[in-house]
Amino acid sequence: MQVLSTWHDILEARDPSRLGEILAEDCVFYSPVVHTPQAGRELTALYLTGAMHVFNDSFRYLKEVVDAPHAVLEFSCRLDDIEINGVDIITVNAAGLISEFKVMVRPLKAVNLLHERMRAMLEQIGG
Repeated sequence: MQVLSTWHDILEARDPSRLGEILAEDCVFYSPVVHTPQAGRELTALYLTGAMHVFNDSFRYLKEVVDAPHAVLEFSCRLDDIEINGVDIITVNAAGLISEFKVMVRPLKAVNLLHERMRAMLEQIGG
């Protein structure tokens, strides 16, 4: 799945301006802290951009399981004194673009910290 290679390039470069290259227009983002799906390329890009700003240089993928058109990428990151563990569950459409991006995070302290940081970041970058 070529889109995963591009996703890794975007993360490595910390270049959210390229998200439009990989997100389907009707992409749906599922946040670990927002109970309603966030529909559309723009909202998905906003959440992913916020996450790129919130997560620091300690963010890394630990495992990647791919069974096209799906992929599960396990990640780890340390914010403050909390070790965050989570997965990105990605679905790719027939055109090779991400049509669904779901994030799950543990432990509860990490979810609470991410909720606080993401809210502040989305307010800052979303206007």
